[in-house]
Amino acid sequence: MINVTKTYMPDKEKYISYIDKIYESGWVTNNGPLVQELESRLAKFLGVKNIVLVSNGTVALEIAYRLLKLKGEVITTPFSFVATTSSLVSNGLKPIFCDIDKESLNLDPKKLEERITDKTSAIVPVHVFGNACEVESIEKIADKHNLKVIYDAAHAFGENYKNESLLNYGDVSTLSFHATKIFHSIEGGALIINDDRLVQDARYLINFGIDGPETVKALGTNAKMNEFEAAMGLCVLDEIELIQEQRKELYERYFNALTGIVEIQKKNENCTNNHAYFPILFKNEQQLLRVVKILKDNGINPRRYFYPSLDTLPYTQDSDVMPVSRDVSERILALPIYPGLELEVQDRIINIICDYHKEHDIYFEKK
Repeated sequence: MINVTKTYMPDKEKYISYIDKIYESGWVTNNGPLVQELESRLAKFLGVKNIVLVSNGTVALEIAYRLLKLKGEVITTPFSFVATTSSLVSNGLKPIFCDIDKESLNLDPKKLEERITDKTSAIVPVHVFGNACEVESIEKIADKHNLKVIYDAAHAFGENYKNESLLNYGDVSTLSFHATKIFHSIEGGALIINDDRLVQDARYLINFGIDGPETVKALGTNAKMNEFEAAMGLCVLDEIELIQEQRKELYERYFNALTGIVEIQKKNENCTNNHAYFPILFKNEQQLLRVVKILKDNGINPRRYFYPSLDTLPYTQDSDVMPVSRDVSERILALPIYPGLELEVQDRIINIICDYHKEHDIYFEKK
């Protein structure tokens, strides 16, 4: 079965050489030398000033909430991976949803101010599929209402906005280095922190709040990345250009073949594209389900990503319906895209989708 993604495995001998160093030193966690090296190299590669590595992308969000002392209500998007919302709820914060733009699939700033109340402490937008949010509009609204901004940038690794890292926007941006991501460290994540004064606080928070051998400064948790994960991250980073080249080729082949056949996410013109995902939208859920069945019958396993819309979750208290997010979540499908995907397999996927639409005379206007 061809899945929607596949973990990239870097050079085995290089990884083993790092493992040998871990065995030699006996230092396996607690800010080891490989974690320090990965932080330094990632900061340079990404073009950011302060990066703190953690054990996964969800805990990166949770640390960001604690770091910025959020309370009450937090405005976020209903169209994201479930962790964006569940991390708020599990930290005693109330998610208030703001609907999305139907073309960019990101939180719609035009709908943002109507969701702000005297209980709002922050905005948590998502760069959906690596597509940059309207960061200037969000920043302007946040400044007007004295709100913090935390970007869930799990999909936005390596992306630039107006010639600088997209990760530098907001008070904090968070990354995920899960095995399915464009860059991974098996598990892992990071916080990009703009305020220098908060960086050391973040390091306390990811290490139980410990400030010294006999001092606990704050309520923290265990969110540290270990040396084995950092070793994988260093190996993958060595090969990131190859990963990006292969993803770009696959993305462009999908884009050229499927434009006008299905609806495609509108990209922010000021942002680069890391080609991490290729989502398509059908006219309705029924058409999506029919095509999914044909694909699976042919050994292809796409993913309904993101589904369902997060405003339908049973553990959220925001009762307002997000109609655009609900509509998009029922019609969107992420297609397989990863280094090593054979072009003949990709052609099979493309042909199945095109044949179905031609057979049923379904077309979208080219944008």
